[in-house]
Amino acid sequence: MPDILVLYYSRNGSVRQMAQLVGRGIETVPGMTARLRTVAAVSSVSEAVEPAIPESGAPYVDQNDLEKCAGLALGSPTRFGNMAAPMKYFLDGLGGLWLRGTMAGKPAMVFTASSTMHGGQETTLLSMMLPLMHHGMIIVSLPYTEPELASTRTGGTPYGPSHVAGIDNDLPVSEDERRLCIAHGRQLATITQKLAP
Repeated sequence: MPDILVLYYSRNGSVRQMAQLVGRGIETVPGMTARLRTVAAVSSVSEAVEPAIPESGAPYVDQNDLEKCAGLALGSPTRFGNMAAPMKYFLDGLGGLWLRGTMAGKPAMVFTASSTMHGGQETTLLSMMLPLMHHGMIIVSLPYTEPELASTRTGGTPYGPSHVAGIDNDLPVSEDERRLCIAHGRQLATITQKLAP
């Protein structure tokens, strides 16, 4: 069974931790594996370059990861109610995959983190869905059958898991947020397995 790509950008570690939890949820489904990958940071200084291998965390993604995956979990912190520039930059470069229809029919989910409760989590999740829909992917939502979604006092939306990290990025992923990340990863894997040829 092909794996599910968990692709994220994380500057302070919250989204990376969420990606790991989503991956854990994916791997609770027998026969399914998670492949964690990240995107390189971008800079307004044209001479700035990232090292070929990240100093920590997952390896950088390449288009081959997208071609081979059976499903996609996409994570980014919020930036003024939108995904972070490095994730948008990477997605903007996938025109060739779009032309070939490589991602069409594959299931996908999204997740995010913000500094504050009302820091644009839902708009960020929706903005991340748009390019996936243009690729013809099937968006997997987070249903209210997950009890934490109705009771959480921290992050969590029907559009995807979310985390409130705090202004100083000092709030740990809450128990509800953790459970929702794992549950959504499990749901994505279950649907991916059902859709696989």
